[in-house]
Parts: sequence; C-alpha cells; structure tokens
Amino acid sequence: MTVNVLLADDQALVRAGFRALLAKDDEITVVGEAATGEEAVRQALRLRPDVVLMDIRMPGSDGIAATRRILAELPGCRIIILTTFDTDENVFDALRAGASGFLTKEVEPAELRRAVAVVHAGDSLLSPGVTRRVVERFANRPEPSASLDALTARELEVVGLIAAGLSNEEIARHLVISPLTVKTHITRAITKLGVRDRVQLVILAYENDLRSSISHR
Repeated sequence: MTVNVLLADDQALVRAGFRALLAKDDEITVVGEAATGEEAVRQALRLRPDVVLMDIRMPGSDGIAATRRILAELPGCRIIILTTFDTDENVFDALRAGASGFLTKEVEPAELRRAVAVVHAGDSLLSPGVTRRVVERFANRPEPSASLDALTARELEVVGLIAAGLSNEEIARHLVISPLTVKTHITRAITKLGVRDRVQLVILAYENDLRSSISHR
C-alpha cells in the first residue's frame, strides 16, 4: 500500500530534499507541497494525504495551528512535526495538538522513511532521548489535563515505562511479559483515557507526574 505524503515547509530547498529522500521508497508518494500553514491546510483537505511532514515555524499560520485544523477535518491523517532544534519550545504544543511525533530536519534518510511508515501504521514517533527531554521540560503543569485513575496498576506501570522512553520490547523484558501483552495494555490505556496515541500517553504521564525510575539505555 502506497503512503501519500504532503510536505509543508516554507523553504523550497528543504521540501526538495525531503521529496528526493522519500522518492527512494517505492511505497511512499509525495502528493503535494505547501509553503505556509494556510496552504498546508488547503492542500491537506484537497489531497487527503495519509501523512503530513509539517514544519513547526512557517509564515502566517504556523505548523501547530495547521495541525489542529487538519486533524479537526481529517482525524485519520497523521502529522509529523519538523523542527530545526530538538528543544523547540513549540514541540510540546504541537504534540498536544495531535501530532504523532516530531523529527529534526537533520534526520537521517532511512529514519525519515521509517518515521513515515511508523506513523502511517498507527504508532507514534517517540525518540526516547529527544521526545522525553522536550515533554519533561514543558509538560510539568500543576493541574493535569486528565486523571489516570481509570487505569489498572499494570497499565499505570506500562505507561510509566513508556514515559521513561522504553520500547515495547524493552517493557516486555522488564516486566517479563510478551510484547503482545504490552501492546494490549497500551491499547487499553489509550482507549480508557480517550487519547489519540502513544505520544499523548506520555504527555499525560508527565502531567500526572507518573515517571518510572527505569532509565532508558
């Protein structure tokens, strides 16, 4: 199945570079480009892409506003935020807006293509080092946006380990359960909390100060 991708970045050279990199994958097709947030929304509604690579900083309506508008109309679309710096303060707001993850513009070609495949498959792009650092810095709020009371003790444990940056396989090894069981716990937690995906689970974990002492290695 071909994954249709929309590129949104105000720099033509950046768009050309990403287009060239994605063209090396026969299962990815770039269906359009946009140079502003407003144009990204228009193109997304017209082309209905599976995945949008969205620059966080563009003239006029930025990538965060565009993300909110696109997902309000196309909830099945997946958006990956692009940023020059992995400590961009706007990344947290973008994740809360519904983005499925983010990449720095210095991403390796293979990682870019993998990221598109990962979010298209319904997962989220969580870099244990970068995402955890950004979320930790900007998600510490005195009043959490949602309670984790609906989760079982095991589900809380799994969510805490996700927030620590562990992959499903690492969580399975730590808890001595199967990766499939881990995935089941994650799915149930997402359903109970009414969040979009793994990224928003991490945000809720940090907002509720649910932080496992396990360090990612």
